[in-house]
Amino acid sequence: MMKKRKLGIIGGSGLYKMEGFEKPKWKKINTPWGRPSDEVLIASFEKEEICFIPRHSRGHKISPSNINFRANIDAMKQFGVTDIISVSAVGSLKENLEPGKFVIVDQFIDRTFSRIKTFFNDEIVAHVSMAKPISEGLSKCCETALKKLNIKHQVGGTYVVMEGPQFSTLAESRLYRSWGADVIGMTNMPEAKLAREAEIRYSTVAMVTDYDCWHPDHDEVDVSMVIQTLMKNAANAQNMIKEIIKTFKNYPVEKDPANNCLDVAIITDPKLRTKKTIKKLQNIAGRVLNKK
Repeated sequence: MMKKRKLGIIGGSGLYKMEGFEKPKWKKINTPWGRPSDEVLIASFEKEEICFIPRHSRGHKISPSNINFRANIDAMKQFGVTDIISVSAVGSLKENLEPGKFVIVDQFIDRTFSRIKTFFNDEIVAHVSMAKPISEGLSKCCETALKKLNIKHQVGGTYVVMEGPQFSTLAESRLYRSWGADVIGMTNMPEAKLAREAEIRYSTVAMVTDYDCWHPDHDEVDVSMVIQTLMKNAANAQNMIKEIIKTFKNYPVEKDPANNCLDVAIITDPKLRTKKTIKKLQNIAGRVLNKK
């Protein structure tokens, strides 16, 4: 039997709070990995309680490389979140993905290099599959919401995650285009990997703010230009999230690759797992580590 489903939203650039929700309350939470990006907003919409974390903190204070991704995912898990919708601002690598368009991502290329990418880096080793990093059921739900709201979107796309905080060089931008990637951003890795390790279903909606520097008319990406599109995108994202909250439970996720994926991931001999490490991993992997 599947446990009760609960939605978590991780908001990217431009999405720092949720408007029009009932009983909003920001709650402090600690995790074994430190503090999350901000307090967690607990709020209700149509009788569904959701959790929201602004990835860069309110006011946009945290650089992509300094986001405490592990604390964000652990906090979501502590609040009982089973499904995460990640909303992210991205640059476009394709002519037909113009600013303002949304992309329901289905694949990632991880080019980050200065982030801790796993909960299992101390004593207990686990290898989860990332072949299908996205929840199909959640993505279908996002697609339906975008269709209903008449928001321009593309279903499917590859998101290159770069380290940042600088934008790409022209040579890098051309390289990523040659790989067939669709959009580029700085934040969905290791977030998607950590969500998988926590057995949380995950889906990304990427909001195009600008063309990356490969585009002859946009050879320099300018933050003020990006902010204008961000504001428009954020309003659309808020509406999309409300539609998702109303319907996400109608989309089947019984065969989702995140479900119980730790059953076949942990390789360390149980006799060598110390109480200290088991305690640290309690929120993330207690389900499998507590089995006798």
